Amino acid sequence: MKRNFFTTNIWLKIASLILAIALWFFVISSGRSGIIMDVPIRFINIPAALEVVDAPKTVSVGIEGQERLLGKLKQNNISAVIDLSKSRTGSAVFSLSRQNIKLPGTLTVTRISPQAISLILEERLEKYVPVKPVIIGLPAEGFEIDKIKIAPETVRIKGARSVITRIHTVKTEPIDITGISKNLKYNAYLDITKFNVRVDTLEVQVNISVRKK
Repeated sequence: MKRNFFTTNIWLKIASLILAIALWFFVISSGRSGIIMDVPIRFINIPAALEVVDAPKTVSVGIEGQERLLGKLKQNNISAVIDLSKSRTGSAVFSLSRQNIKLPGTLTVTRISPQAISLILEERLEKYVPVKPVIIGLPAEGFEIDKIKIAPETVRIKGARSVITRIHTVKTEPIDITGISKNLKYNAYLDITKFNVRVDTLEVQVNISVRKK
């Protein structure tokens, strides 16, 4: 009886098996799609004495998965992680593989471009520099600026040696004094947008005294 079960209509059974496998693959793959995203690069375990300079910000990554999951995918849900724990000063090249791409759940990586990135690591430096207020406009007619005080007068900046050595002052955002006729106390942000540095404080207090001419 067992022999009859396996040998009877064998081609029909094989066809049914192939059809079942094909149907399983269709169910698994249905609703799947692919996208390409610019994924932010995140450096981890940077040695305390080093700074990353001249490195790309993103890599292009092909991602495949369920359409509903891809539709919800945001740039802050995915990253390309590079471990710098064994790095030294100088130029370095790092290869990127699927293991570097951190993705939610069932999504998969299909491609990475470029597959390697280069960067430069420099010695980290810090120093104190004076704060320079940027004043625009003029007081009311008959008045003039008496004195300007800033607190704190200096701030500590940190960053790569090549950047820090070129900075001698940090300016505030523009402070408009047009038409003032009495003392002004202003909390001004530091303008460090063009420098790749960090500061202990992003804001200083500027006290502007005026007097009659």
